[in-house]
Amino acid sequence: MSQSPLLAHDLVRTFGDRRVLDGVSLTATPGRRIGLIGENGTGKSTLLRLLAGADEPDGGTVVRPADLGYLHQEMPYDPAATVADVLGDALREARACLAGLDAALAEDRLDDYATLLERAEELEAWDADRRAELVLAGLGLAAVPHDRALRTLSGGQRGRLALAALLVRRPAALLLDEPTNHLDDGAAAFLEEQLRGLPGAVVLASHDRAFLDAVCTDLIDLDPAIDGPVRYGGGYTAYQAERRAERERWERRFAEEQQELAELRHAVAVTAHQVAHNRPKRDNEKMNFGRTTGRVEGQISRRVRNASRRLDTLTGEQVRKPPPPLRFHPRPLAAAGPADGLLVSVRDLHLPGRLRLERLDVPAGDRLLVTGPNGSGKSTLLGALAGRLTADGVRRRAGLRVGLLTQDTAFDRPDRTALQTYEAVLGAERAEAVPLRSLGLLAPRDAARPVGDLSVGQRRRLDLALLVADPPDLLLLDEPTNHLSPALCDELEEALATGPGAVVIASHDRWLRARWTGRGIALS
Repeated sequence: MSQSPLLAHDLVRTFGDRRVLDGVSLTATPGRRIGLIGENGTGKSTLLRLLAGADEPDGGTVVRPADLGYLHQEMPYDPAATVADVLGDALREARACLAGLDAALAEDRLDDYATLLERAEELEAWDADRRAELVLAGLGLAAVPHDRALRTLSGGQRGRLALAALLVRRPAALLLDEPTNHLDDGAAAFLEEQLRGLPGAVVLASHDRAFLDAVCTDLIDLDPAIDGPVRYGGGYTAYQAERRAERERWERRFAEEQQELAELRHAVAVTAHQVAHNRPKRDNEKMNFGRTTGRVEGQISRRVRNASRRLDTLTGEQVRKPPPPLRFHPRPLAAAGPADGLLVSVRDLHLPGRLRLERLDVPAGDRLLVTGPNGSGKSTLLGALAGRLTADGVRRRAGLRVGLLTQDTAFDRPDRTALQTYEAVLGAERAEAVPLRSLGLLAPRDAARPVGDLSVGQRRRLDLALLVADPPDLLLLDEPTNHLSPALCDELEEALATGPGAVVIASHDRWLRARWTGRGIALS
C-alpha cells in the first residue's frame, strides 16, 4: 500500500471582510515534513484545519490520504473515556491488521495477505503495544494509570495523550498545531525523533525554532509576500541563512536603485543640458552656427526625454525600502540611566511556596538568563526584581527605571486603541520621536483597534513596543518569544544583544537558551 501525498490547490478562506488565505497551494509527499511559520493571524491554524477537513475552504481543493491524523486543540473523546480507551483506539488498526493476517493465512487468501502484510509493516503492528508504552514514557505520561478518566487529567496531560495517540497510530499524513506546547525539553526531543522516523507526510505549525530545525525538511512562510507564501528547503537554520541573503539582496537592490534615481534626477535637471560646456567654438562651427545650434538642441531634447522616461519608469517600479529591523531606541545620553555599578541586589529572598534565592546581583549592562522547570519561580523572581511583589531582601538603586514584560499583559484602559495607549504611556513627544508604526510590531489595522479587542499576542507586542521605544535601565522579560513569529524572535534576540541597559530574561525557549552568550542561573 503506497503512501499517498497530501495536496492542496489554490485555497482561499475568508472570515468576515478579511481574507486569511488567498490562493495557497501545498504538496506534502511521504517523507517530507513541512513547517508552517509566520506571524500570528497569517493562517497557519486555518490552513491545517482546511487540510484536515475540519473546515471548508471558500475556494480551492484538498486531496487527502485515506488515513490522516490531526492534533486537535481538544481531544475527540468523551471526558469519561479512559487513557486505555484512547490507546485502544490508536492501536485498533494495527491489531486489526494482525488479526486479518492470521485469518487470510488460514483461509489461503494470498492477495489479501500481501496487502495486509504491507500495511502491517507500515504500522509496525507487531511492535505496536510496546511502542505505545515507549511513547507514553517519552511524553511524560508513564506514571498516568490507564484507567484514569480524561476529565481527571490536566490540560497539558490531555494534549500529550492526544499527541501520543497519533504517534502510536502512525497515520499516512500527520497534521500538528503547535505540538511542543506543554512539552519539556526531554519530551520535545523525543517527539522530534519520532517524527523523523515516520514514513508519511507531516505538516505542522510551530513557533519553536529548535523544533523546526530538528524536524522539518521544508518551511513555508505564510507572511504576506508579493508572490504568495514562500517555500524554503531545509530546517530553520537554512531558513535563517536564506532570509539573511534575501535581506542583503533587497538592501543592495534598493541602494542601487536609489543611486540610479539620484543620477537620473541630476541628469534631467543639469547634465542633459550640458553639451560641450565651456569649449570654444571652432571656425567651421561659427560658419554653421544656426545649423549646429539646432542639432545641439535636438541632442539636449533627446537626452532630457530619455532620462525623464527612465526616471518615470523607475520611480513607479522602484523597490520598497527594507523595513528596519527591531532595535531599541534609547533616549539621549543626558537622560540615560546608570552606565555602571549595581542596579539590583538580592539577599536571602524567600517567598514561601514560590521562590527561595540566597544571592543575586544585577550590574548595569548585565545579560542574565533565568531557567528552570515550570513552577520553579522564574516569573516570581522577575516580579520581585521589578518591585511588583513585596519581598524583603531585594534592593534597587534609587531612581532605577525598571520595565517588565509579563506573560499576561493587561492595560488599564481597554477602550483605548493601541495607538492611543502607546501615546498615553510614552507621552506625545516620545511617541512622535519613535512612532509605533516604525517598530513593525503591530499592523496598522491592529494599532487602530481597542486594546481590549486585541489577542494576547497582540497585547504583548504593544507592551514590547513601549519597552523598545523607551528602554528602561533594567529590562525584565518573561518568556519574551511567546506569541512572536520565529523571524521576529530572531530580531528581538539580536536587539537584546546590543540594546541599552541590563536585561534579565526568563525563558524555556530552547533556541534562545542554546545561543545565549550572557550568564545564567537555573532555578529548581
